[in-house]
Amino acid sequence: MKRAIPVLILSVAGLIPVWRYDVSTGTSSTEVAAPVSTPSTSGTGVVVKGTTVGTEKGDVQVEVTFEGDAISAVRMLKQPNHPQTTAAVPTLISETLQAQSADIDTVSGATLTSEGYKESLQAAIDARAAAAEAAPSPTAAASAASQVVAGPTVGTAKGDVQVEITFEGDAISAVRMLKQPNHPQTTAAVPTLISETLQAQSADIDTVSGATLTSEGYKESLQAAIDAKGA
Repeated sequence: MKRAIPVLILSVAGLIPVWRYDVSTGTSSTEVAAPVSTPSTSGTGVVVKGTTVGTEKGDVQVEVTFEGDAISAVRMLKQPNHPQTTAAVPTLISETLQAQSADIDTVSGATLTSEGYKESLQAAIDARAAAAEAAPSPTAAASAASQVVAGPTVGTAKGDVQVEITFEGDAISAVRMLKQPNHPQTTAAVPTLISETLQAQSADIDTVSGATLTSEGYKESLQAAIDAKGA
C-alpha cells in the first residue's frame, strides 16, 4: 500500500500542467481603407477602382473605365442602401460622362453620397493620370488614332440636330451636340442619349421618353458619323 502513494502523486502532478493551460479565444483585426487599384486593361479600355469612401450613410466606391484619356463608363462598386442614393447615382454618372471629370454638382437630397462619389471618382482619375505619366510617350501613330467626325444635320419638327463624335481607335470616346432644339425636354434628354451611346458604342440605343423627335434625329446623325468613320 505504501508503494502506491508515489505513483499517485506523480500522476496528479502530471495533470497539473493540463489543468493550468488556458486556450486563448481572443482575436483582433485591423480595418484598412481600400487603396486605389492599379489600372488594369479590360477590352479596349483601362479600368480603375477608386478608393472606398466612408460616409454616415455607408461606403461609396466607384469603378471607372477609360477609353484613352476619356471616361467611357462609371460603375458603382459600393453605395449606401438608401432610396435617395439609388435615385442620385444615375445623375452622378451622367454628369461625370458629360464633364469628363469629378467637377460635378452635388445631387440635392444625397449630399453625403455625392461627396463620397466625387472623392472616389477623383482618386480613380488621379490614379489613371499617374499611370499614364509613368507609361512611355504615345507614338505618332497612336496620336493619329484619335479622330473627330461630325454627323449630318437632321431636321426635326422641334429643330435641327447634329452630333460630333470623337473616336479613339474604333471606340467612341466622346459625343458632343453641335445643334439641338432649344427645348427643355431636349436639354434633359441629351445627357441620357450621350451616356447610352458611350455605353453601347453604337447608335443602337433607346429613344428617350418625351423627346422622341430629338432622339430619332440624334440617332440618325450619330449613325451617319459612325458610318463615315468606317468608310
